[in-house]
Amino acid sequence: MADVTILLISGSTRRGSGNTAALRTVQALAPDGVMAEMYDGLATLPAFSPDQDERPPGPAAELRARIAAAGALLFCTPEYAGTLPGSLKNLLDWTVGGGEIYGKPVGWINVAVGGRGTGAEEHLAMVLRYVGAVAVDGACVRVPRPAGDGRAGRGHHRPGDPNGPRSRSHRSGWGSHPARSVDQAADLAGIDRGSRAR
Repeated sequence: MADVTILLISGSTRRGSGNTAALRTVQALAPDGVMAEMYDGLATLPAFSPDQDERPPGPAAELRARIAAAGALLFCTPEYAGTLPGSLKNLLDWTVGGGEIYGKPVGWINVAVGGRGTGAEEHLAMVLRYVGAVAVDGACVRVPRPAGDGRAGRGHHRPGDPNGPRSRSHRSGWGSHPARSVDQAADLAGIDRGSRAR
């Protein structure tokens, strides 16, 4: 039985997203004692409405329940127009009134090409502070992809499949960084490093 559950949240709704693939790699390499679960409801979340905050619709209620049940959250998001994608900001808006994220340990992985993604990272940190989440320094990392790797390696594998060509390309480009991502997940969860699967 897992000691802690980490909810993995991608800020991208694009098929074959490198951000989602990065989180699936973290999921596949999760250490002993950590259950890493993907949240896949981003595209189906309704637009936030203050009128529904006390009685949120089904997808938003499920999101809040999954956040409440998780021991920690790990994000990976692209940058759109210098900030967070609207879909991810909408997700975060649904967390304000419920309070489930308050005091929750959080981290993020920035996999943008070197020199990019800082706007999204800064705004994510700002919103998470506002809702009372606790950012864990060791779990907030930049793992830049090499330039030109953004759309390479598409094939017939499921997006985010650790054995797919896109994910193999990411792993080769990131070197040892997927293992570092697992380390950050372990830090986030408070798991003893000595128990990490190798």
